[in-house]
Amino acid sequence: MESQLVQLELLCQQLYEATDPNARTQAEKALVGFTDSAESLTQCQYVLERSENPYALLLATTTLTKMVTRVTPELPMQDRLQLRNYVLQYLGSRMRLPTYVIQAMVQLVARITKHGWFDMDKKDYVFRNILDEVGTFLRGSVDHCVIGVQVLHQLVMEMNQAESLRSLTKHRKIASSFRDETLFAIFTLSCTLLQQINVHDETQHTLINWLLKLTCTCLSFDFIGTSTDESADDLATVQIPTTWRALFLDTSTLQLFFSLFHNLPAELASQSIACLVQMASVRRSLFNNVERQNFLSQLVKGVRTILELPQALADPECYHEFCRLLMRLKSNYQLVELMRLDDYPQLIELVAKFTVSSLQSWQFSANSIHYLLGFWQRLVGSVPYIRTTEPHLLDTYVPEITEAYATSRLESVETVVRESLDNPLDDKALVSQQLEQMSTIGRCEYNKTCQLFINLFDRTAASYQELLQMSSPPEQDLSVREGQLAWLVYLIASVIGGRVSHTLPEDYDCMDGQLVCRVLQLMTLTDAQLPQHGNHYLDLAYLHFFEQFRMVFVGDVVQRASQVYQTLSERLGLTDESMVLNNVFITKIVTNLKYWTSSRHIVNKTLQLLNDLALGYGSVRKLVKLESVQFILDHHTPEHFAFLDVSHSNLDLRCRTTFYTALGRLLLVDLGENEERFERFIAPTTSFLQQVETIFSSRQMGQLVNEDQLKRMLSGLCRDIHGITLACNNKASYMMLFDWVYPRVTTIIFQALGIWYHDPTVTTPILKLMAELVLNRSQRLQFEVTSPNGVLLFREASKVIGCYGDQILTVRNIPDQQVYPLKLKGVSVCFNMLKAALCGNYVNFGVLRLYGDNALDEALNMFVKLLISIPLKNLLDFPKVSQAYYGLLEILTQDHMDFISSLEPEVFVYILSSISEGLSALDPMVCTGCCSTLDHILSFLFKKLSKLNGAPMSPSHSTPFLRILELHPEILQQMLSSIMNTIIFENCRNQWSMSRPLLGLILLNEEYFQKLRDRVIEMQPPERVSVMAACFDNLMEGIERNLQPRNRDNFTKNLSVFRRDVNCSVKDELSPHPPSMSAINDMMV
Repeated sequence: MESQLVQLELLCQQLYEATDPNARTQAEKALVGFTDSAESLTQCQYVLERSENPYALLLATTTLTKMVTRVTPELPMQDRLQLRNYVLQYLGSRMRLPTYVIQAMVQLVARITKHGWFDMDKKDYVFRNILDEVGTFLRGSVDHCVIGVQVLHQLVMEMNQAESLRSLTKHRKIASSFRDETLFAIFTLSCTLLQQINVHDETQHTLINWLLKLTCTCLSFDFIGTSTDESADDLATVQIPTTWRALFLDTSTLQLFFSLFHNLPAELASQSIACLVQMASVRRSLFNNVERQNFLSQLVKGVRTILELPQALADPECYHEFCRLLMRLKSNYQLVELMRLDDYPQLIELVAKFTVSSLQSWQFSANSIHYLLGFWQRLVGSVPYIRTTEPHLLDTYVPEITEAYATSRLESVETVVRESLDNPLDDKALVSQQLEQMSTIGRCEYNKTCQLFINLFDRTAASYQELLQMSSPPEQDLSVREGQLAWLVYLIASVIGGRVSHTLPEDYDCMDGQLVCRVLQLMTLTDAQLPQHGNHYLDLAYLHFFEQFRMVFVGDVVQRASQVYQTLSERLGLTDESMVLNNVFITKIVTNLKYWTSSRHIVNKTLQLLNDLALGYGSVRKLVKLESVQFILDHHTPEHFAFLDVSHSNLDLRCRTTFYTALGRLLLVDLGENEERFERFIAPTTSFLQQVETIFSSRQMGQLVNEDQLKRMLSGLCRDIHGITLACNNKASYMMLFDWVYPRVTTIIFQALGIWYHDPTVTTPILKLMAELVLNRSQRLQFEVTSPNGVLLFREASKVIGCYGDQILTVRNIPDQQVYPLKLKGVSVCFNMLKAALCGNYVNFGVLRLYGDNALDEALNMFVKLLISIPLKNLLDFPKVSQAYYGLLEILTQDHMDFISSLEPEVFVYILSSISEGLSALDPMVCTGCCSTLDHILSFLFKKLSKLNGAPMSPSHSTPFLRILELHPEILQQMLSSIMNTIIFENCRNQWSMSRPLLGLILLNEEYFQKLRDRVIEMQPPERVSVMAACFDNLMEGIERNLQPRNRDNFTKNLSVFRRDVNCSVKDELSPHPPSMSAINDMMV
């Protein structure tokens, strides 16, 4: 054993410290035998006893944690209890272990405690005495206390965190019991220790740090099982139990954490504010009105004290947490409640000064500004609901916030340009978030906001014009002014867009008009410079402005805009919406597409603007009447639109789909059945197609061609046609397009798939085009009874699937990180294509087989080949793959069950396994689709078995499908257990869908269902046995042995009542009994 220990320590050293990846891989493989050994428990304890190597100790501890975590085989209760006690003693006797080893051991103790929470020995819950065990540490030295608090901290975290290997219901059962029995005691202990500790003793600062972490973790506990999204922390409410109420009514609790903030160093003070953030978020219903006002008063006094002495907020963490505290203050309390406080005038003044100072220090506070702006946004948003005459003072301070934000952004530009710093405008998510907040803030005292923006804009624009008039203006000075103008355009766009949610006086329209005029005048000036010079940030700001202007003043949702257009008419000669569309929108779109081919982002945003205009019912009809738009429809060539030139390798070819979708929608407004107009529109694309055909012919003749150029041309062509196909939403337009596509385009497609099947930049556009062509969108695929086009279209789709599938299956050894883009993405598009073709209702598949056409069989067989080449794990790992597969499978089991039932046993077992996995998927679409698929299979099976009427299954009647289920009844039984478990114990959001296959499963497994019923009833406490038995009896009351619609509906009603009654009986959060879910889980093993 000693030599093995030495070898183990060497391998651990190599695993954690070796710089050579191959050496680490070899060590990892060698250590697998240790972690998977049947003697792991004994070996790990030996390592802990004899080794001094920290990496060996870490390996032993993590191995024990895995052993405790696994569901099967589970460690016996006594072994787990002895292991926990041993680890606690080990921690108490070895105080100089590395931090990562201590953390691993603490996690092991917490995991054992959680998993054994309901384990009993002689009517005693042996794992719930954790506070007594930790008490030994808390009575020892400071180092012992630190470890004891770490154990409690990790335990609270473990109790609050669900595990993938165990059901959510069991987790909630344990968490609820822990919450009711132990959590409050831990929280009280933590607060008591914080009150008793000497904050000025630096030797105790580590202990204080862990106590504050423990307190914050207790307050962050998921008390009611809502699993709050941590990214939405500005909306979080802490659902403190009523039993904690007295502690929060005690003013000393809040004062404790404010006192800690003022007396602790900055790195610890931030933890105390984090606790205050949670305390400020406690549910309102915890207090009555008087108590809530008193609690708020104490909170505001503490906040005011911090603002009066803000030196500690110089620490970034303290500053960030304090900004969160201000945000939570407004999230949880109403403006009118704040206004009732005596401290309100001083508070709002101090917060305003703090905000202004923060905005001016834009580099320091970049990640915290969101919370401050959110505070003011919510205050301003509350003003319309105030019914009191008391002054809210926002009209005094909010304009200061608006001015500080605007001026600080302008000042930041010079620093960014001169010092070559990262531009804040590059963080589009952050800028978008702040502008949305400013859209509300800026609408407070809007006349002041407009005047501020006008003054800043005029001053900056005048300086910019002076620079342009110089023969050779300094490049940096130009960049500074353009960056400042970009910020001003963004701000103007945000306040104009902010009117969408506000009812404004009519004179505000005139102010909006003045702002709009200035932006349009500036755009005219800068567009004139584009042949020589352009600013990326400024043009993106224009596009954002157009997006906001369109939503408010253009199209079908136009608000009161007479004054705006009157101002535009007086100053710019734009008398109505049509002139704005033509002289402003379309002109800008064409200008950008001409001069900004070097910027992928500007091209994409410009095309998205065109597409948005084409979506509006009113705007698209006005657009199509413009001569400039008609010119675009006839001249969409690289000569007029440089971004269509495929030689620009920096551009994303996907933008072509957006462009042609917009053009297609514009074309269809007045197209009707005018084939001549369609031919004129498609002529540039026809010319492009001829170029591709010519190069393909040259390649086939052995001539040298630019392969990369040809692939980009082919990809661009397919994306162009894809965009047009997306726009064709009626029979007439689709028929004209189909006659143009078939067979010229499909011939090119087959040639390309045979050559570049391994290159997704080619295959993805081709497959997506075919998937769109076969999709019966808006019932556009309505072929005449004398037309063979429906069959021809399906044949082409079948050939594409077969051609791609045969080739992609020859690609082997794809790295895991590349398996989706190189294979699974194409396969998922093929699945979508086949699904669209099968459910389009434009092909009679029975006639195909009647006349010996094997297109359907070839497509279905290729589906099977592609399916079995995908590991089952990958189906659910990639959402697009799972949605495509399960959607197709539902159609196949609905209309082609004869094919499914004839599959080879291993294929059918694979499909059933995938359905079983999908039933527990997180994606509701996948879960619902699996229920429907299983229902189709069970209905087919029930129908087949019903025809036998109890007769033995002869070979003539038997199919592979029936034989598999006869030999492996556990497949359906496991599904029955899984669905019953979900119905009874989980938060079942698709109960109706699950009820459909459940009846079939019960009727086909009556004996097993009876055993399951008996097992669940046996596991109930004596007082609930009769209640549970009655629930099961009522479930099947009035249910016949058939799957007729009426019988199904009756069962669904019974199931709804069953679930309600069982929830009342079993899911009693206060019950001390272990969850009876184990009854079903036991039968699933």
